[in-house]
Amino acid sequence: MSSDQSRRAFLKRSAALGIAGGVTPFVTQLAGIGEAAAATASDYKALVCVFLYGGNDYANTLPPYDQASYDLYNAARPALAHTRASLAATALSPSVALPGGRQYALAPTMASLMPVFDAGKLAVVLNVGTLIQPTTKAQFNAQSAPLPPKLFSHNDQQSYWQASSPEGAASGWGGRLGDLMQSGNGTATLTCINAAGNAVFMSGRTAIQYSVSTNGPIALLNNNTTLFGSSTAASTLRSLMSAPRTHIFENEHAKVSKRALDTYTQVSTALAGAPAAGFTLFPSGNNLADQLRIVARLIAVSQELGAKRQVFFVSIGGFDMHDSLAAQHPTQIGLVADAMRAFYDTTVALGVSDRVTTFTGSDFGRTLQPNSDGSDHGWGAMHFVMGGAVNGKRFYGTPPAIGNNTPDDVGQGRLLPAISVDQYASTLATWFGVSAGNMATVLPNIGNYNASTWNLGFV
Repeated sequence: MSSDQSRRAFLKRSAALGIAGGVTPFVTQLAGIGEAAAATASDYKALVCVFLYGGNDYANTLPPYDQASYDLYNAARPALAHTRASLAATALSPSVALPGGRQYALAPTMASLMPVFDAGKLAVVLNVGTLIQPTTKAQFNAQSAPLPPKLFSHNDQQSYWQASSPEGAASGWGGRLGDLMQSGNGTATLTCINAAGNAVFMSGRTAIQYSVSTNGPIALLNNNTTLFGSSTAASTLRSLMSAPRTHIFENEHAKVSKRALDTYTQVSTALAGAPAAGFTLFPSGNNLADQLRIVARLIAVSQELGAKRQVFFVSIGGFDMHDSLAAQHPTQIGLVADAMRAFYDTTVALGVSDRVTTFTGSDFGRTLQPNSDGSDHGWGAMHFVMGGAVNGKRFYGTPPAIGNNTPDDVGQGRLLPAISVDQYASTLATWFGVSAGNMATVLPNIGNYNASTWNLGFV
């Protein structure tokens, strides 16, 4: 970030602090909404977002399998397409057949998810992407409908997917879910937990994202009990860091430090009751699996932490494959499948699979038409929803036509989304406990869609 951008960001946040007194009624209203929503949450539920950074190639993740569709897919990208024979073992047999004899298969390296699909605990949502309102191809071509700004740009579309706003957004829809639910948790700080570093998706208007490493909570001062060999010095430093101050910025810094120190102790103590040796299903050499492993451990101690509703974020990069897609994509998407399968099996072992719903997201899909030996930035994509509460072994949405400049794409096989991220998210939010009346608080564009389409029924 440039120094000018940094100054602008600082001034924007400072101004927000300066008018805090003027927005107190709004903040109070949000808190009241949260209390009302959380008051009905006597059970536990968790949403887990698995974000694929770079823009995942939809065509090689969910290749067409029926002969006619496969032929179109293979003709569009002959050097990139999976062979039809290699897809036989992962051809999906949904409980509700697709129209016109359409069939899909999972990428061969995603075979570990086949049993989850066949058990009815994995659903496929077709052609999801960022939109502001329902948009036809004619409207796109005529530029007569508002579109997400800077389409096909990584940073902006990552932000629009996660926050319904371009790069620079202050809050995401995962964090806004936290705004509604955090007052029902024993420790509000543990409502939105990020195991992947930092993401706007997890920032609320009032909810704060809490970052953890794959090993657990991140300690301040390396959790040292001595400083230069002195326990008194270490204790004094901690006191200086967390003691109340008169200056507004110093006092806020002290509050953050105290919260970090207290939460570290609380989470570490709880995790001690869920030893690492109890989570053996996760594969080694897979960082996404490592992230999901700590999520599983935190879910296992949710009762000890007093949590009723939690949102988690994990991620994996490397999907911006302008070249070497045929060589690299199978490995990357295989890592995703293996990590998700291990996570699902662990939630089953913990007895919480029906209370944990996992879903994928990505910047955008990619072009069907090759770009050298890769694919270019696209728009709509296929996504997966997994969990014991999922109405799985089904496809949701309409299979798009396959090719270049079909009625369902805007050129080069870039899919024009038929399902918006807002509709995808509102379905998840409904399961999580958000009422229709509060949905626009989480998803500001949802009012642009007919209310009958807010819940697509996959969970």
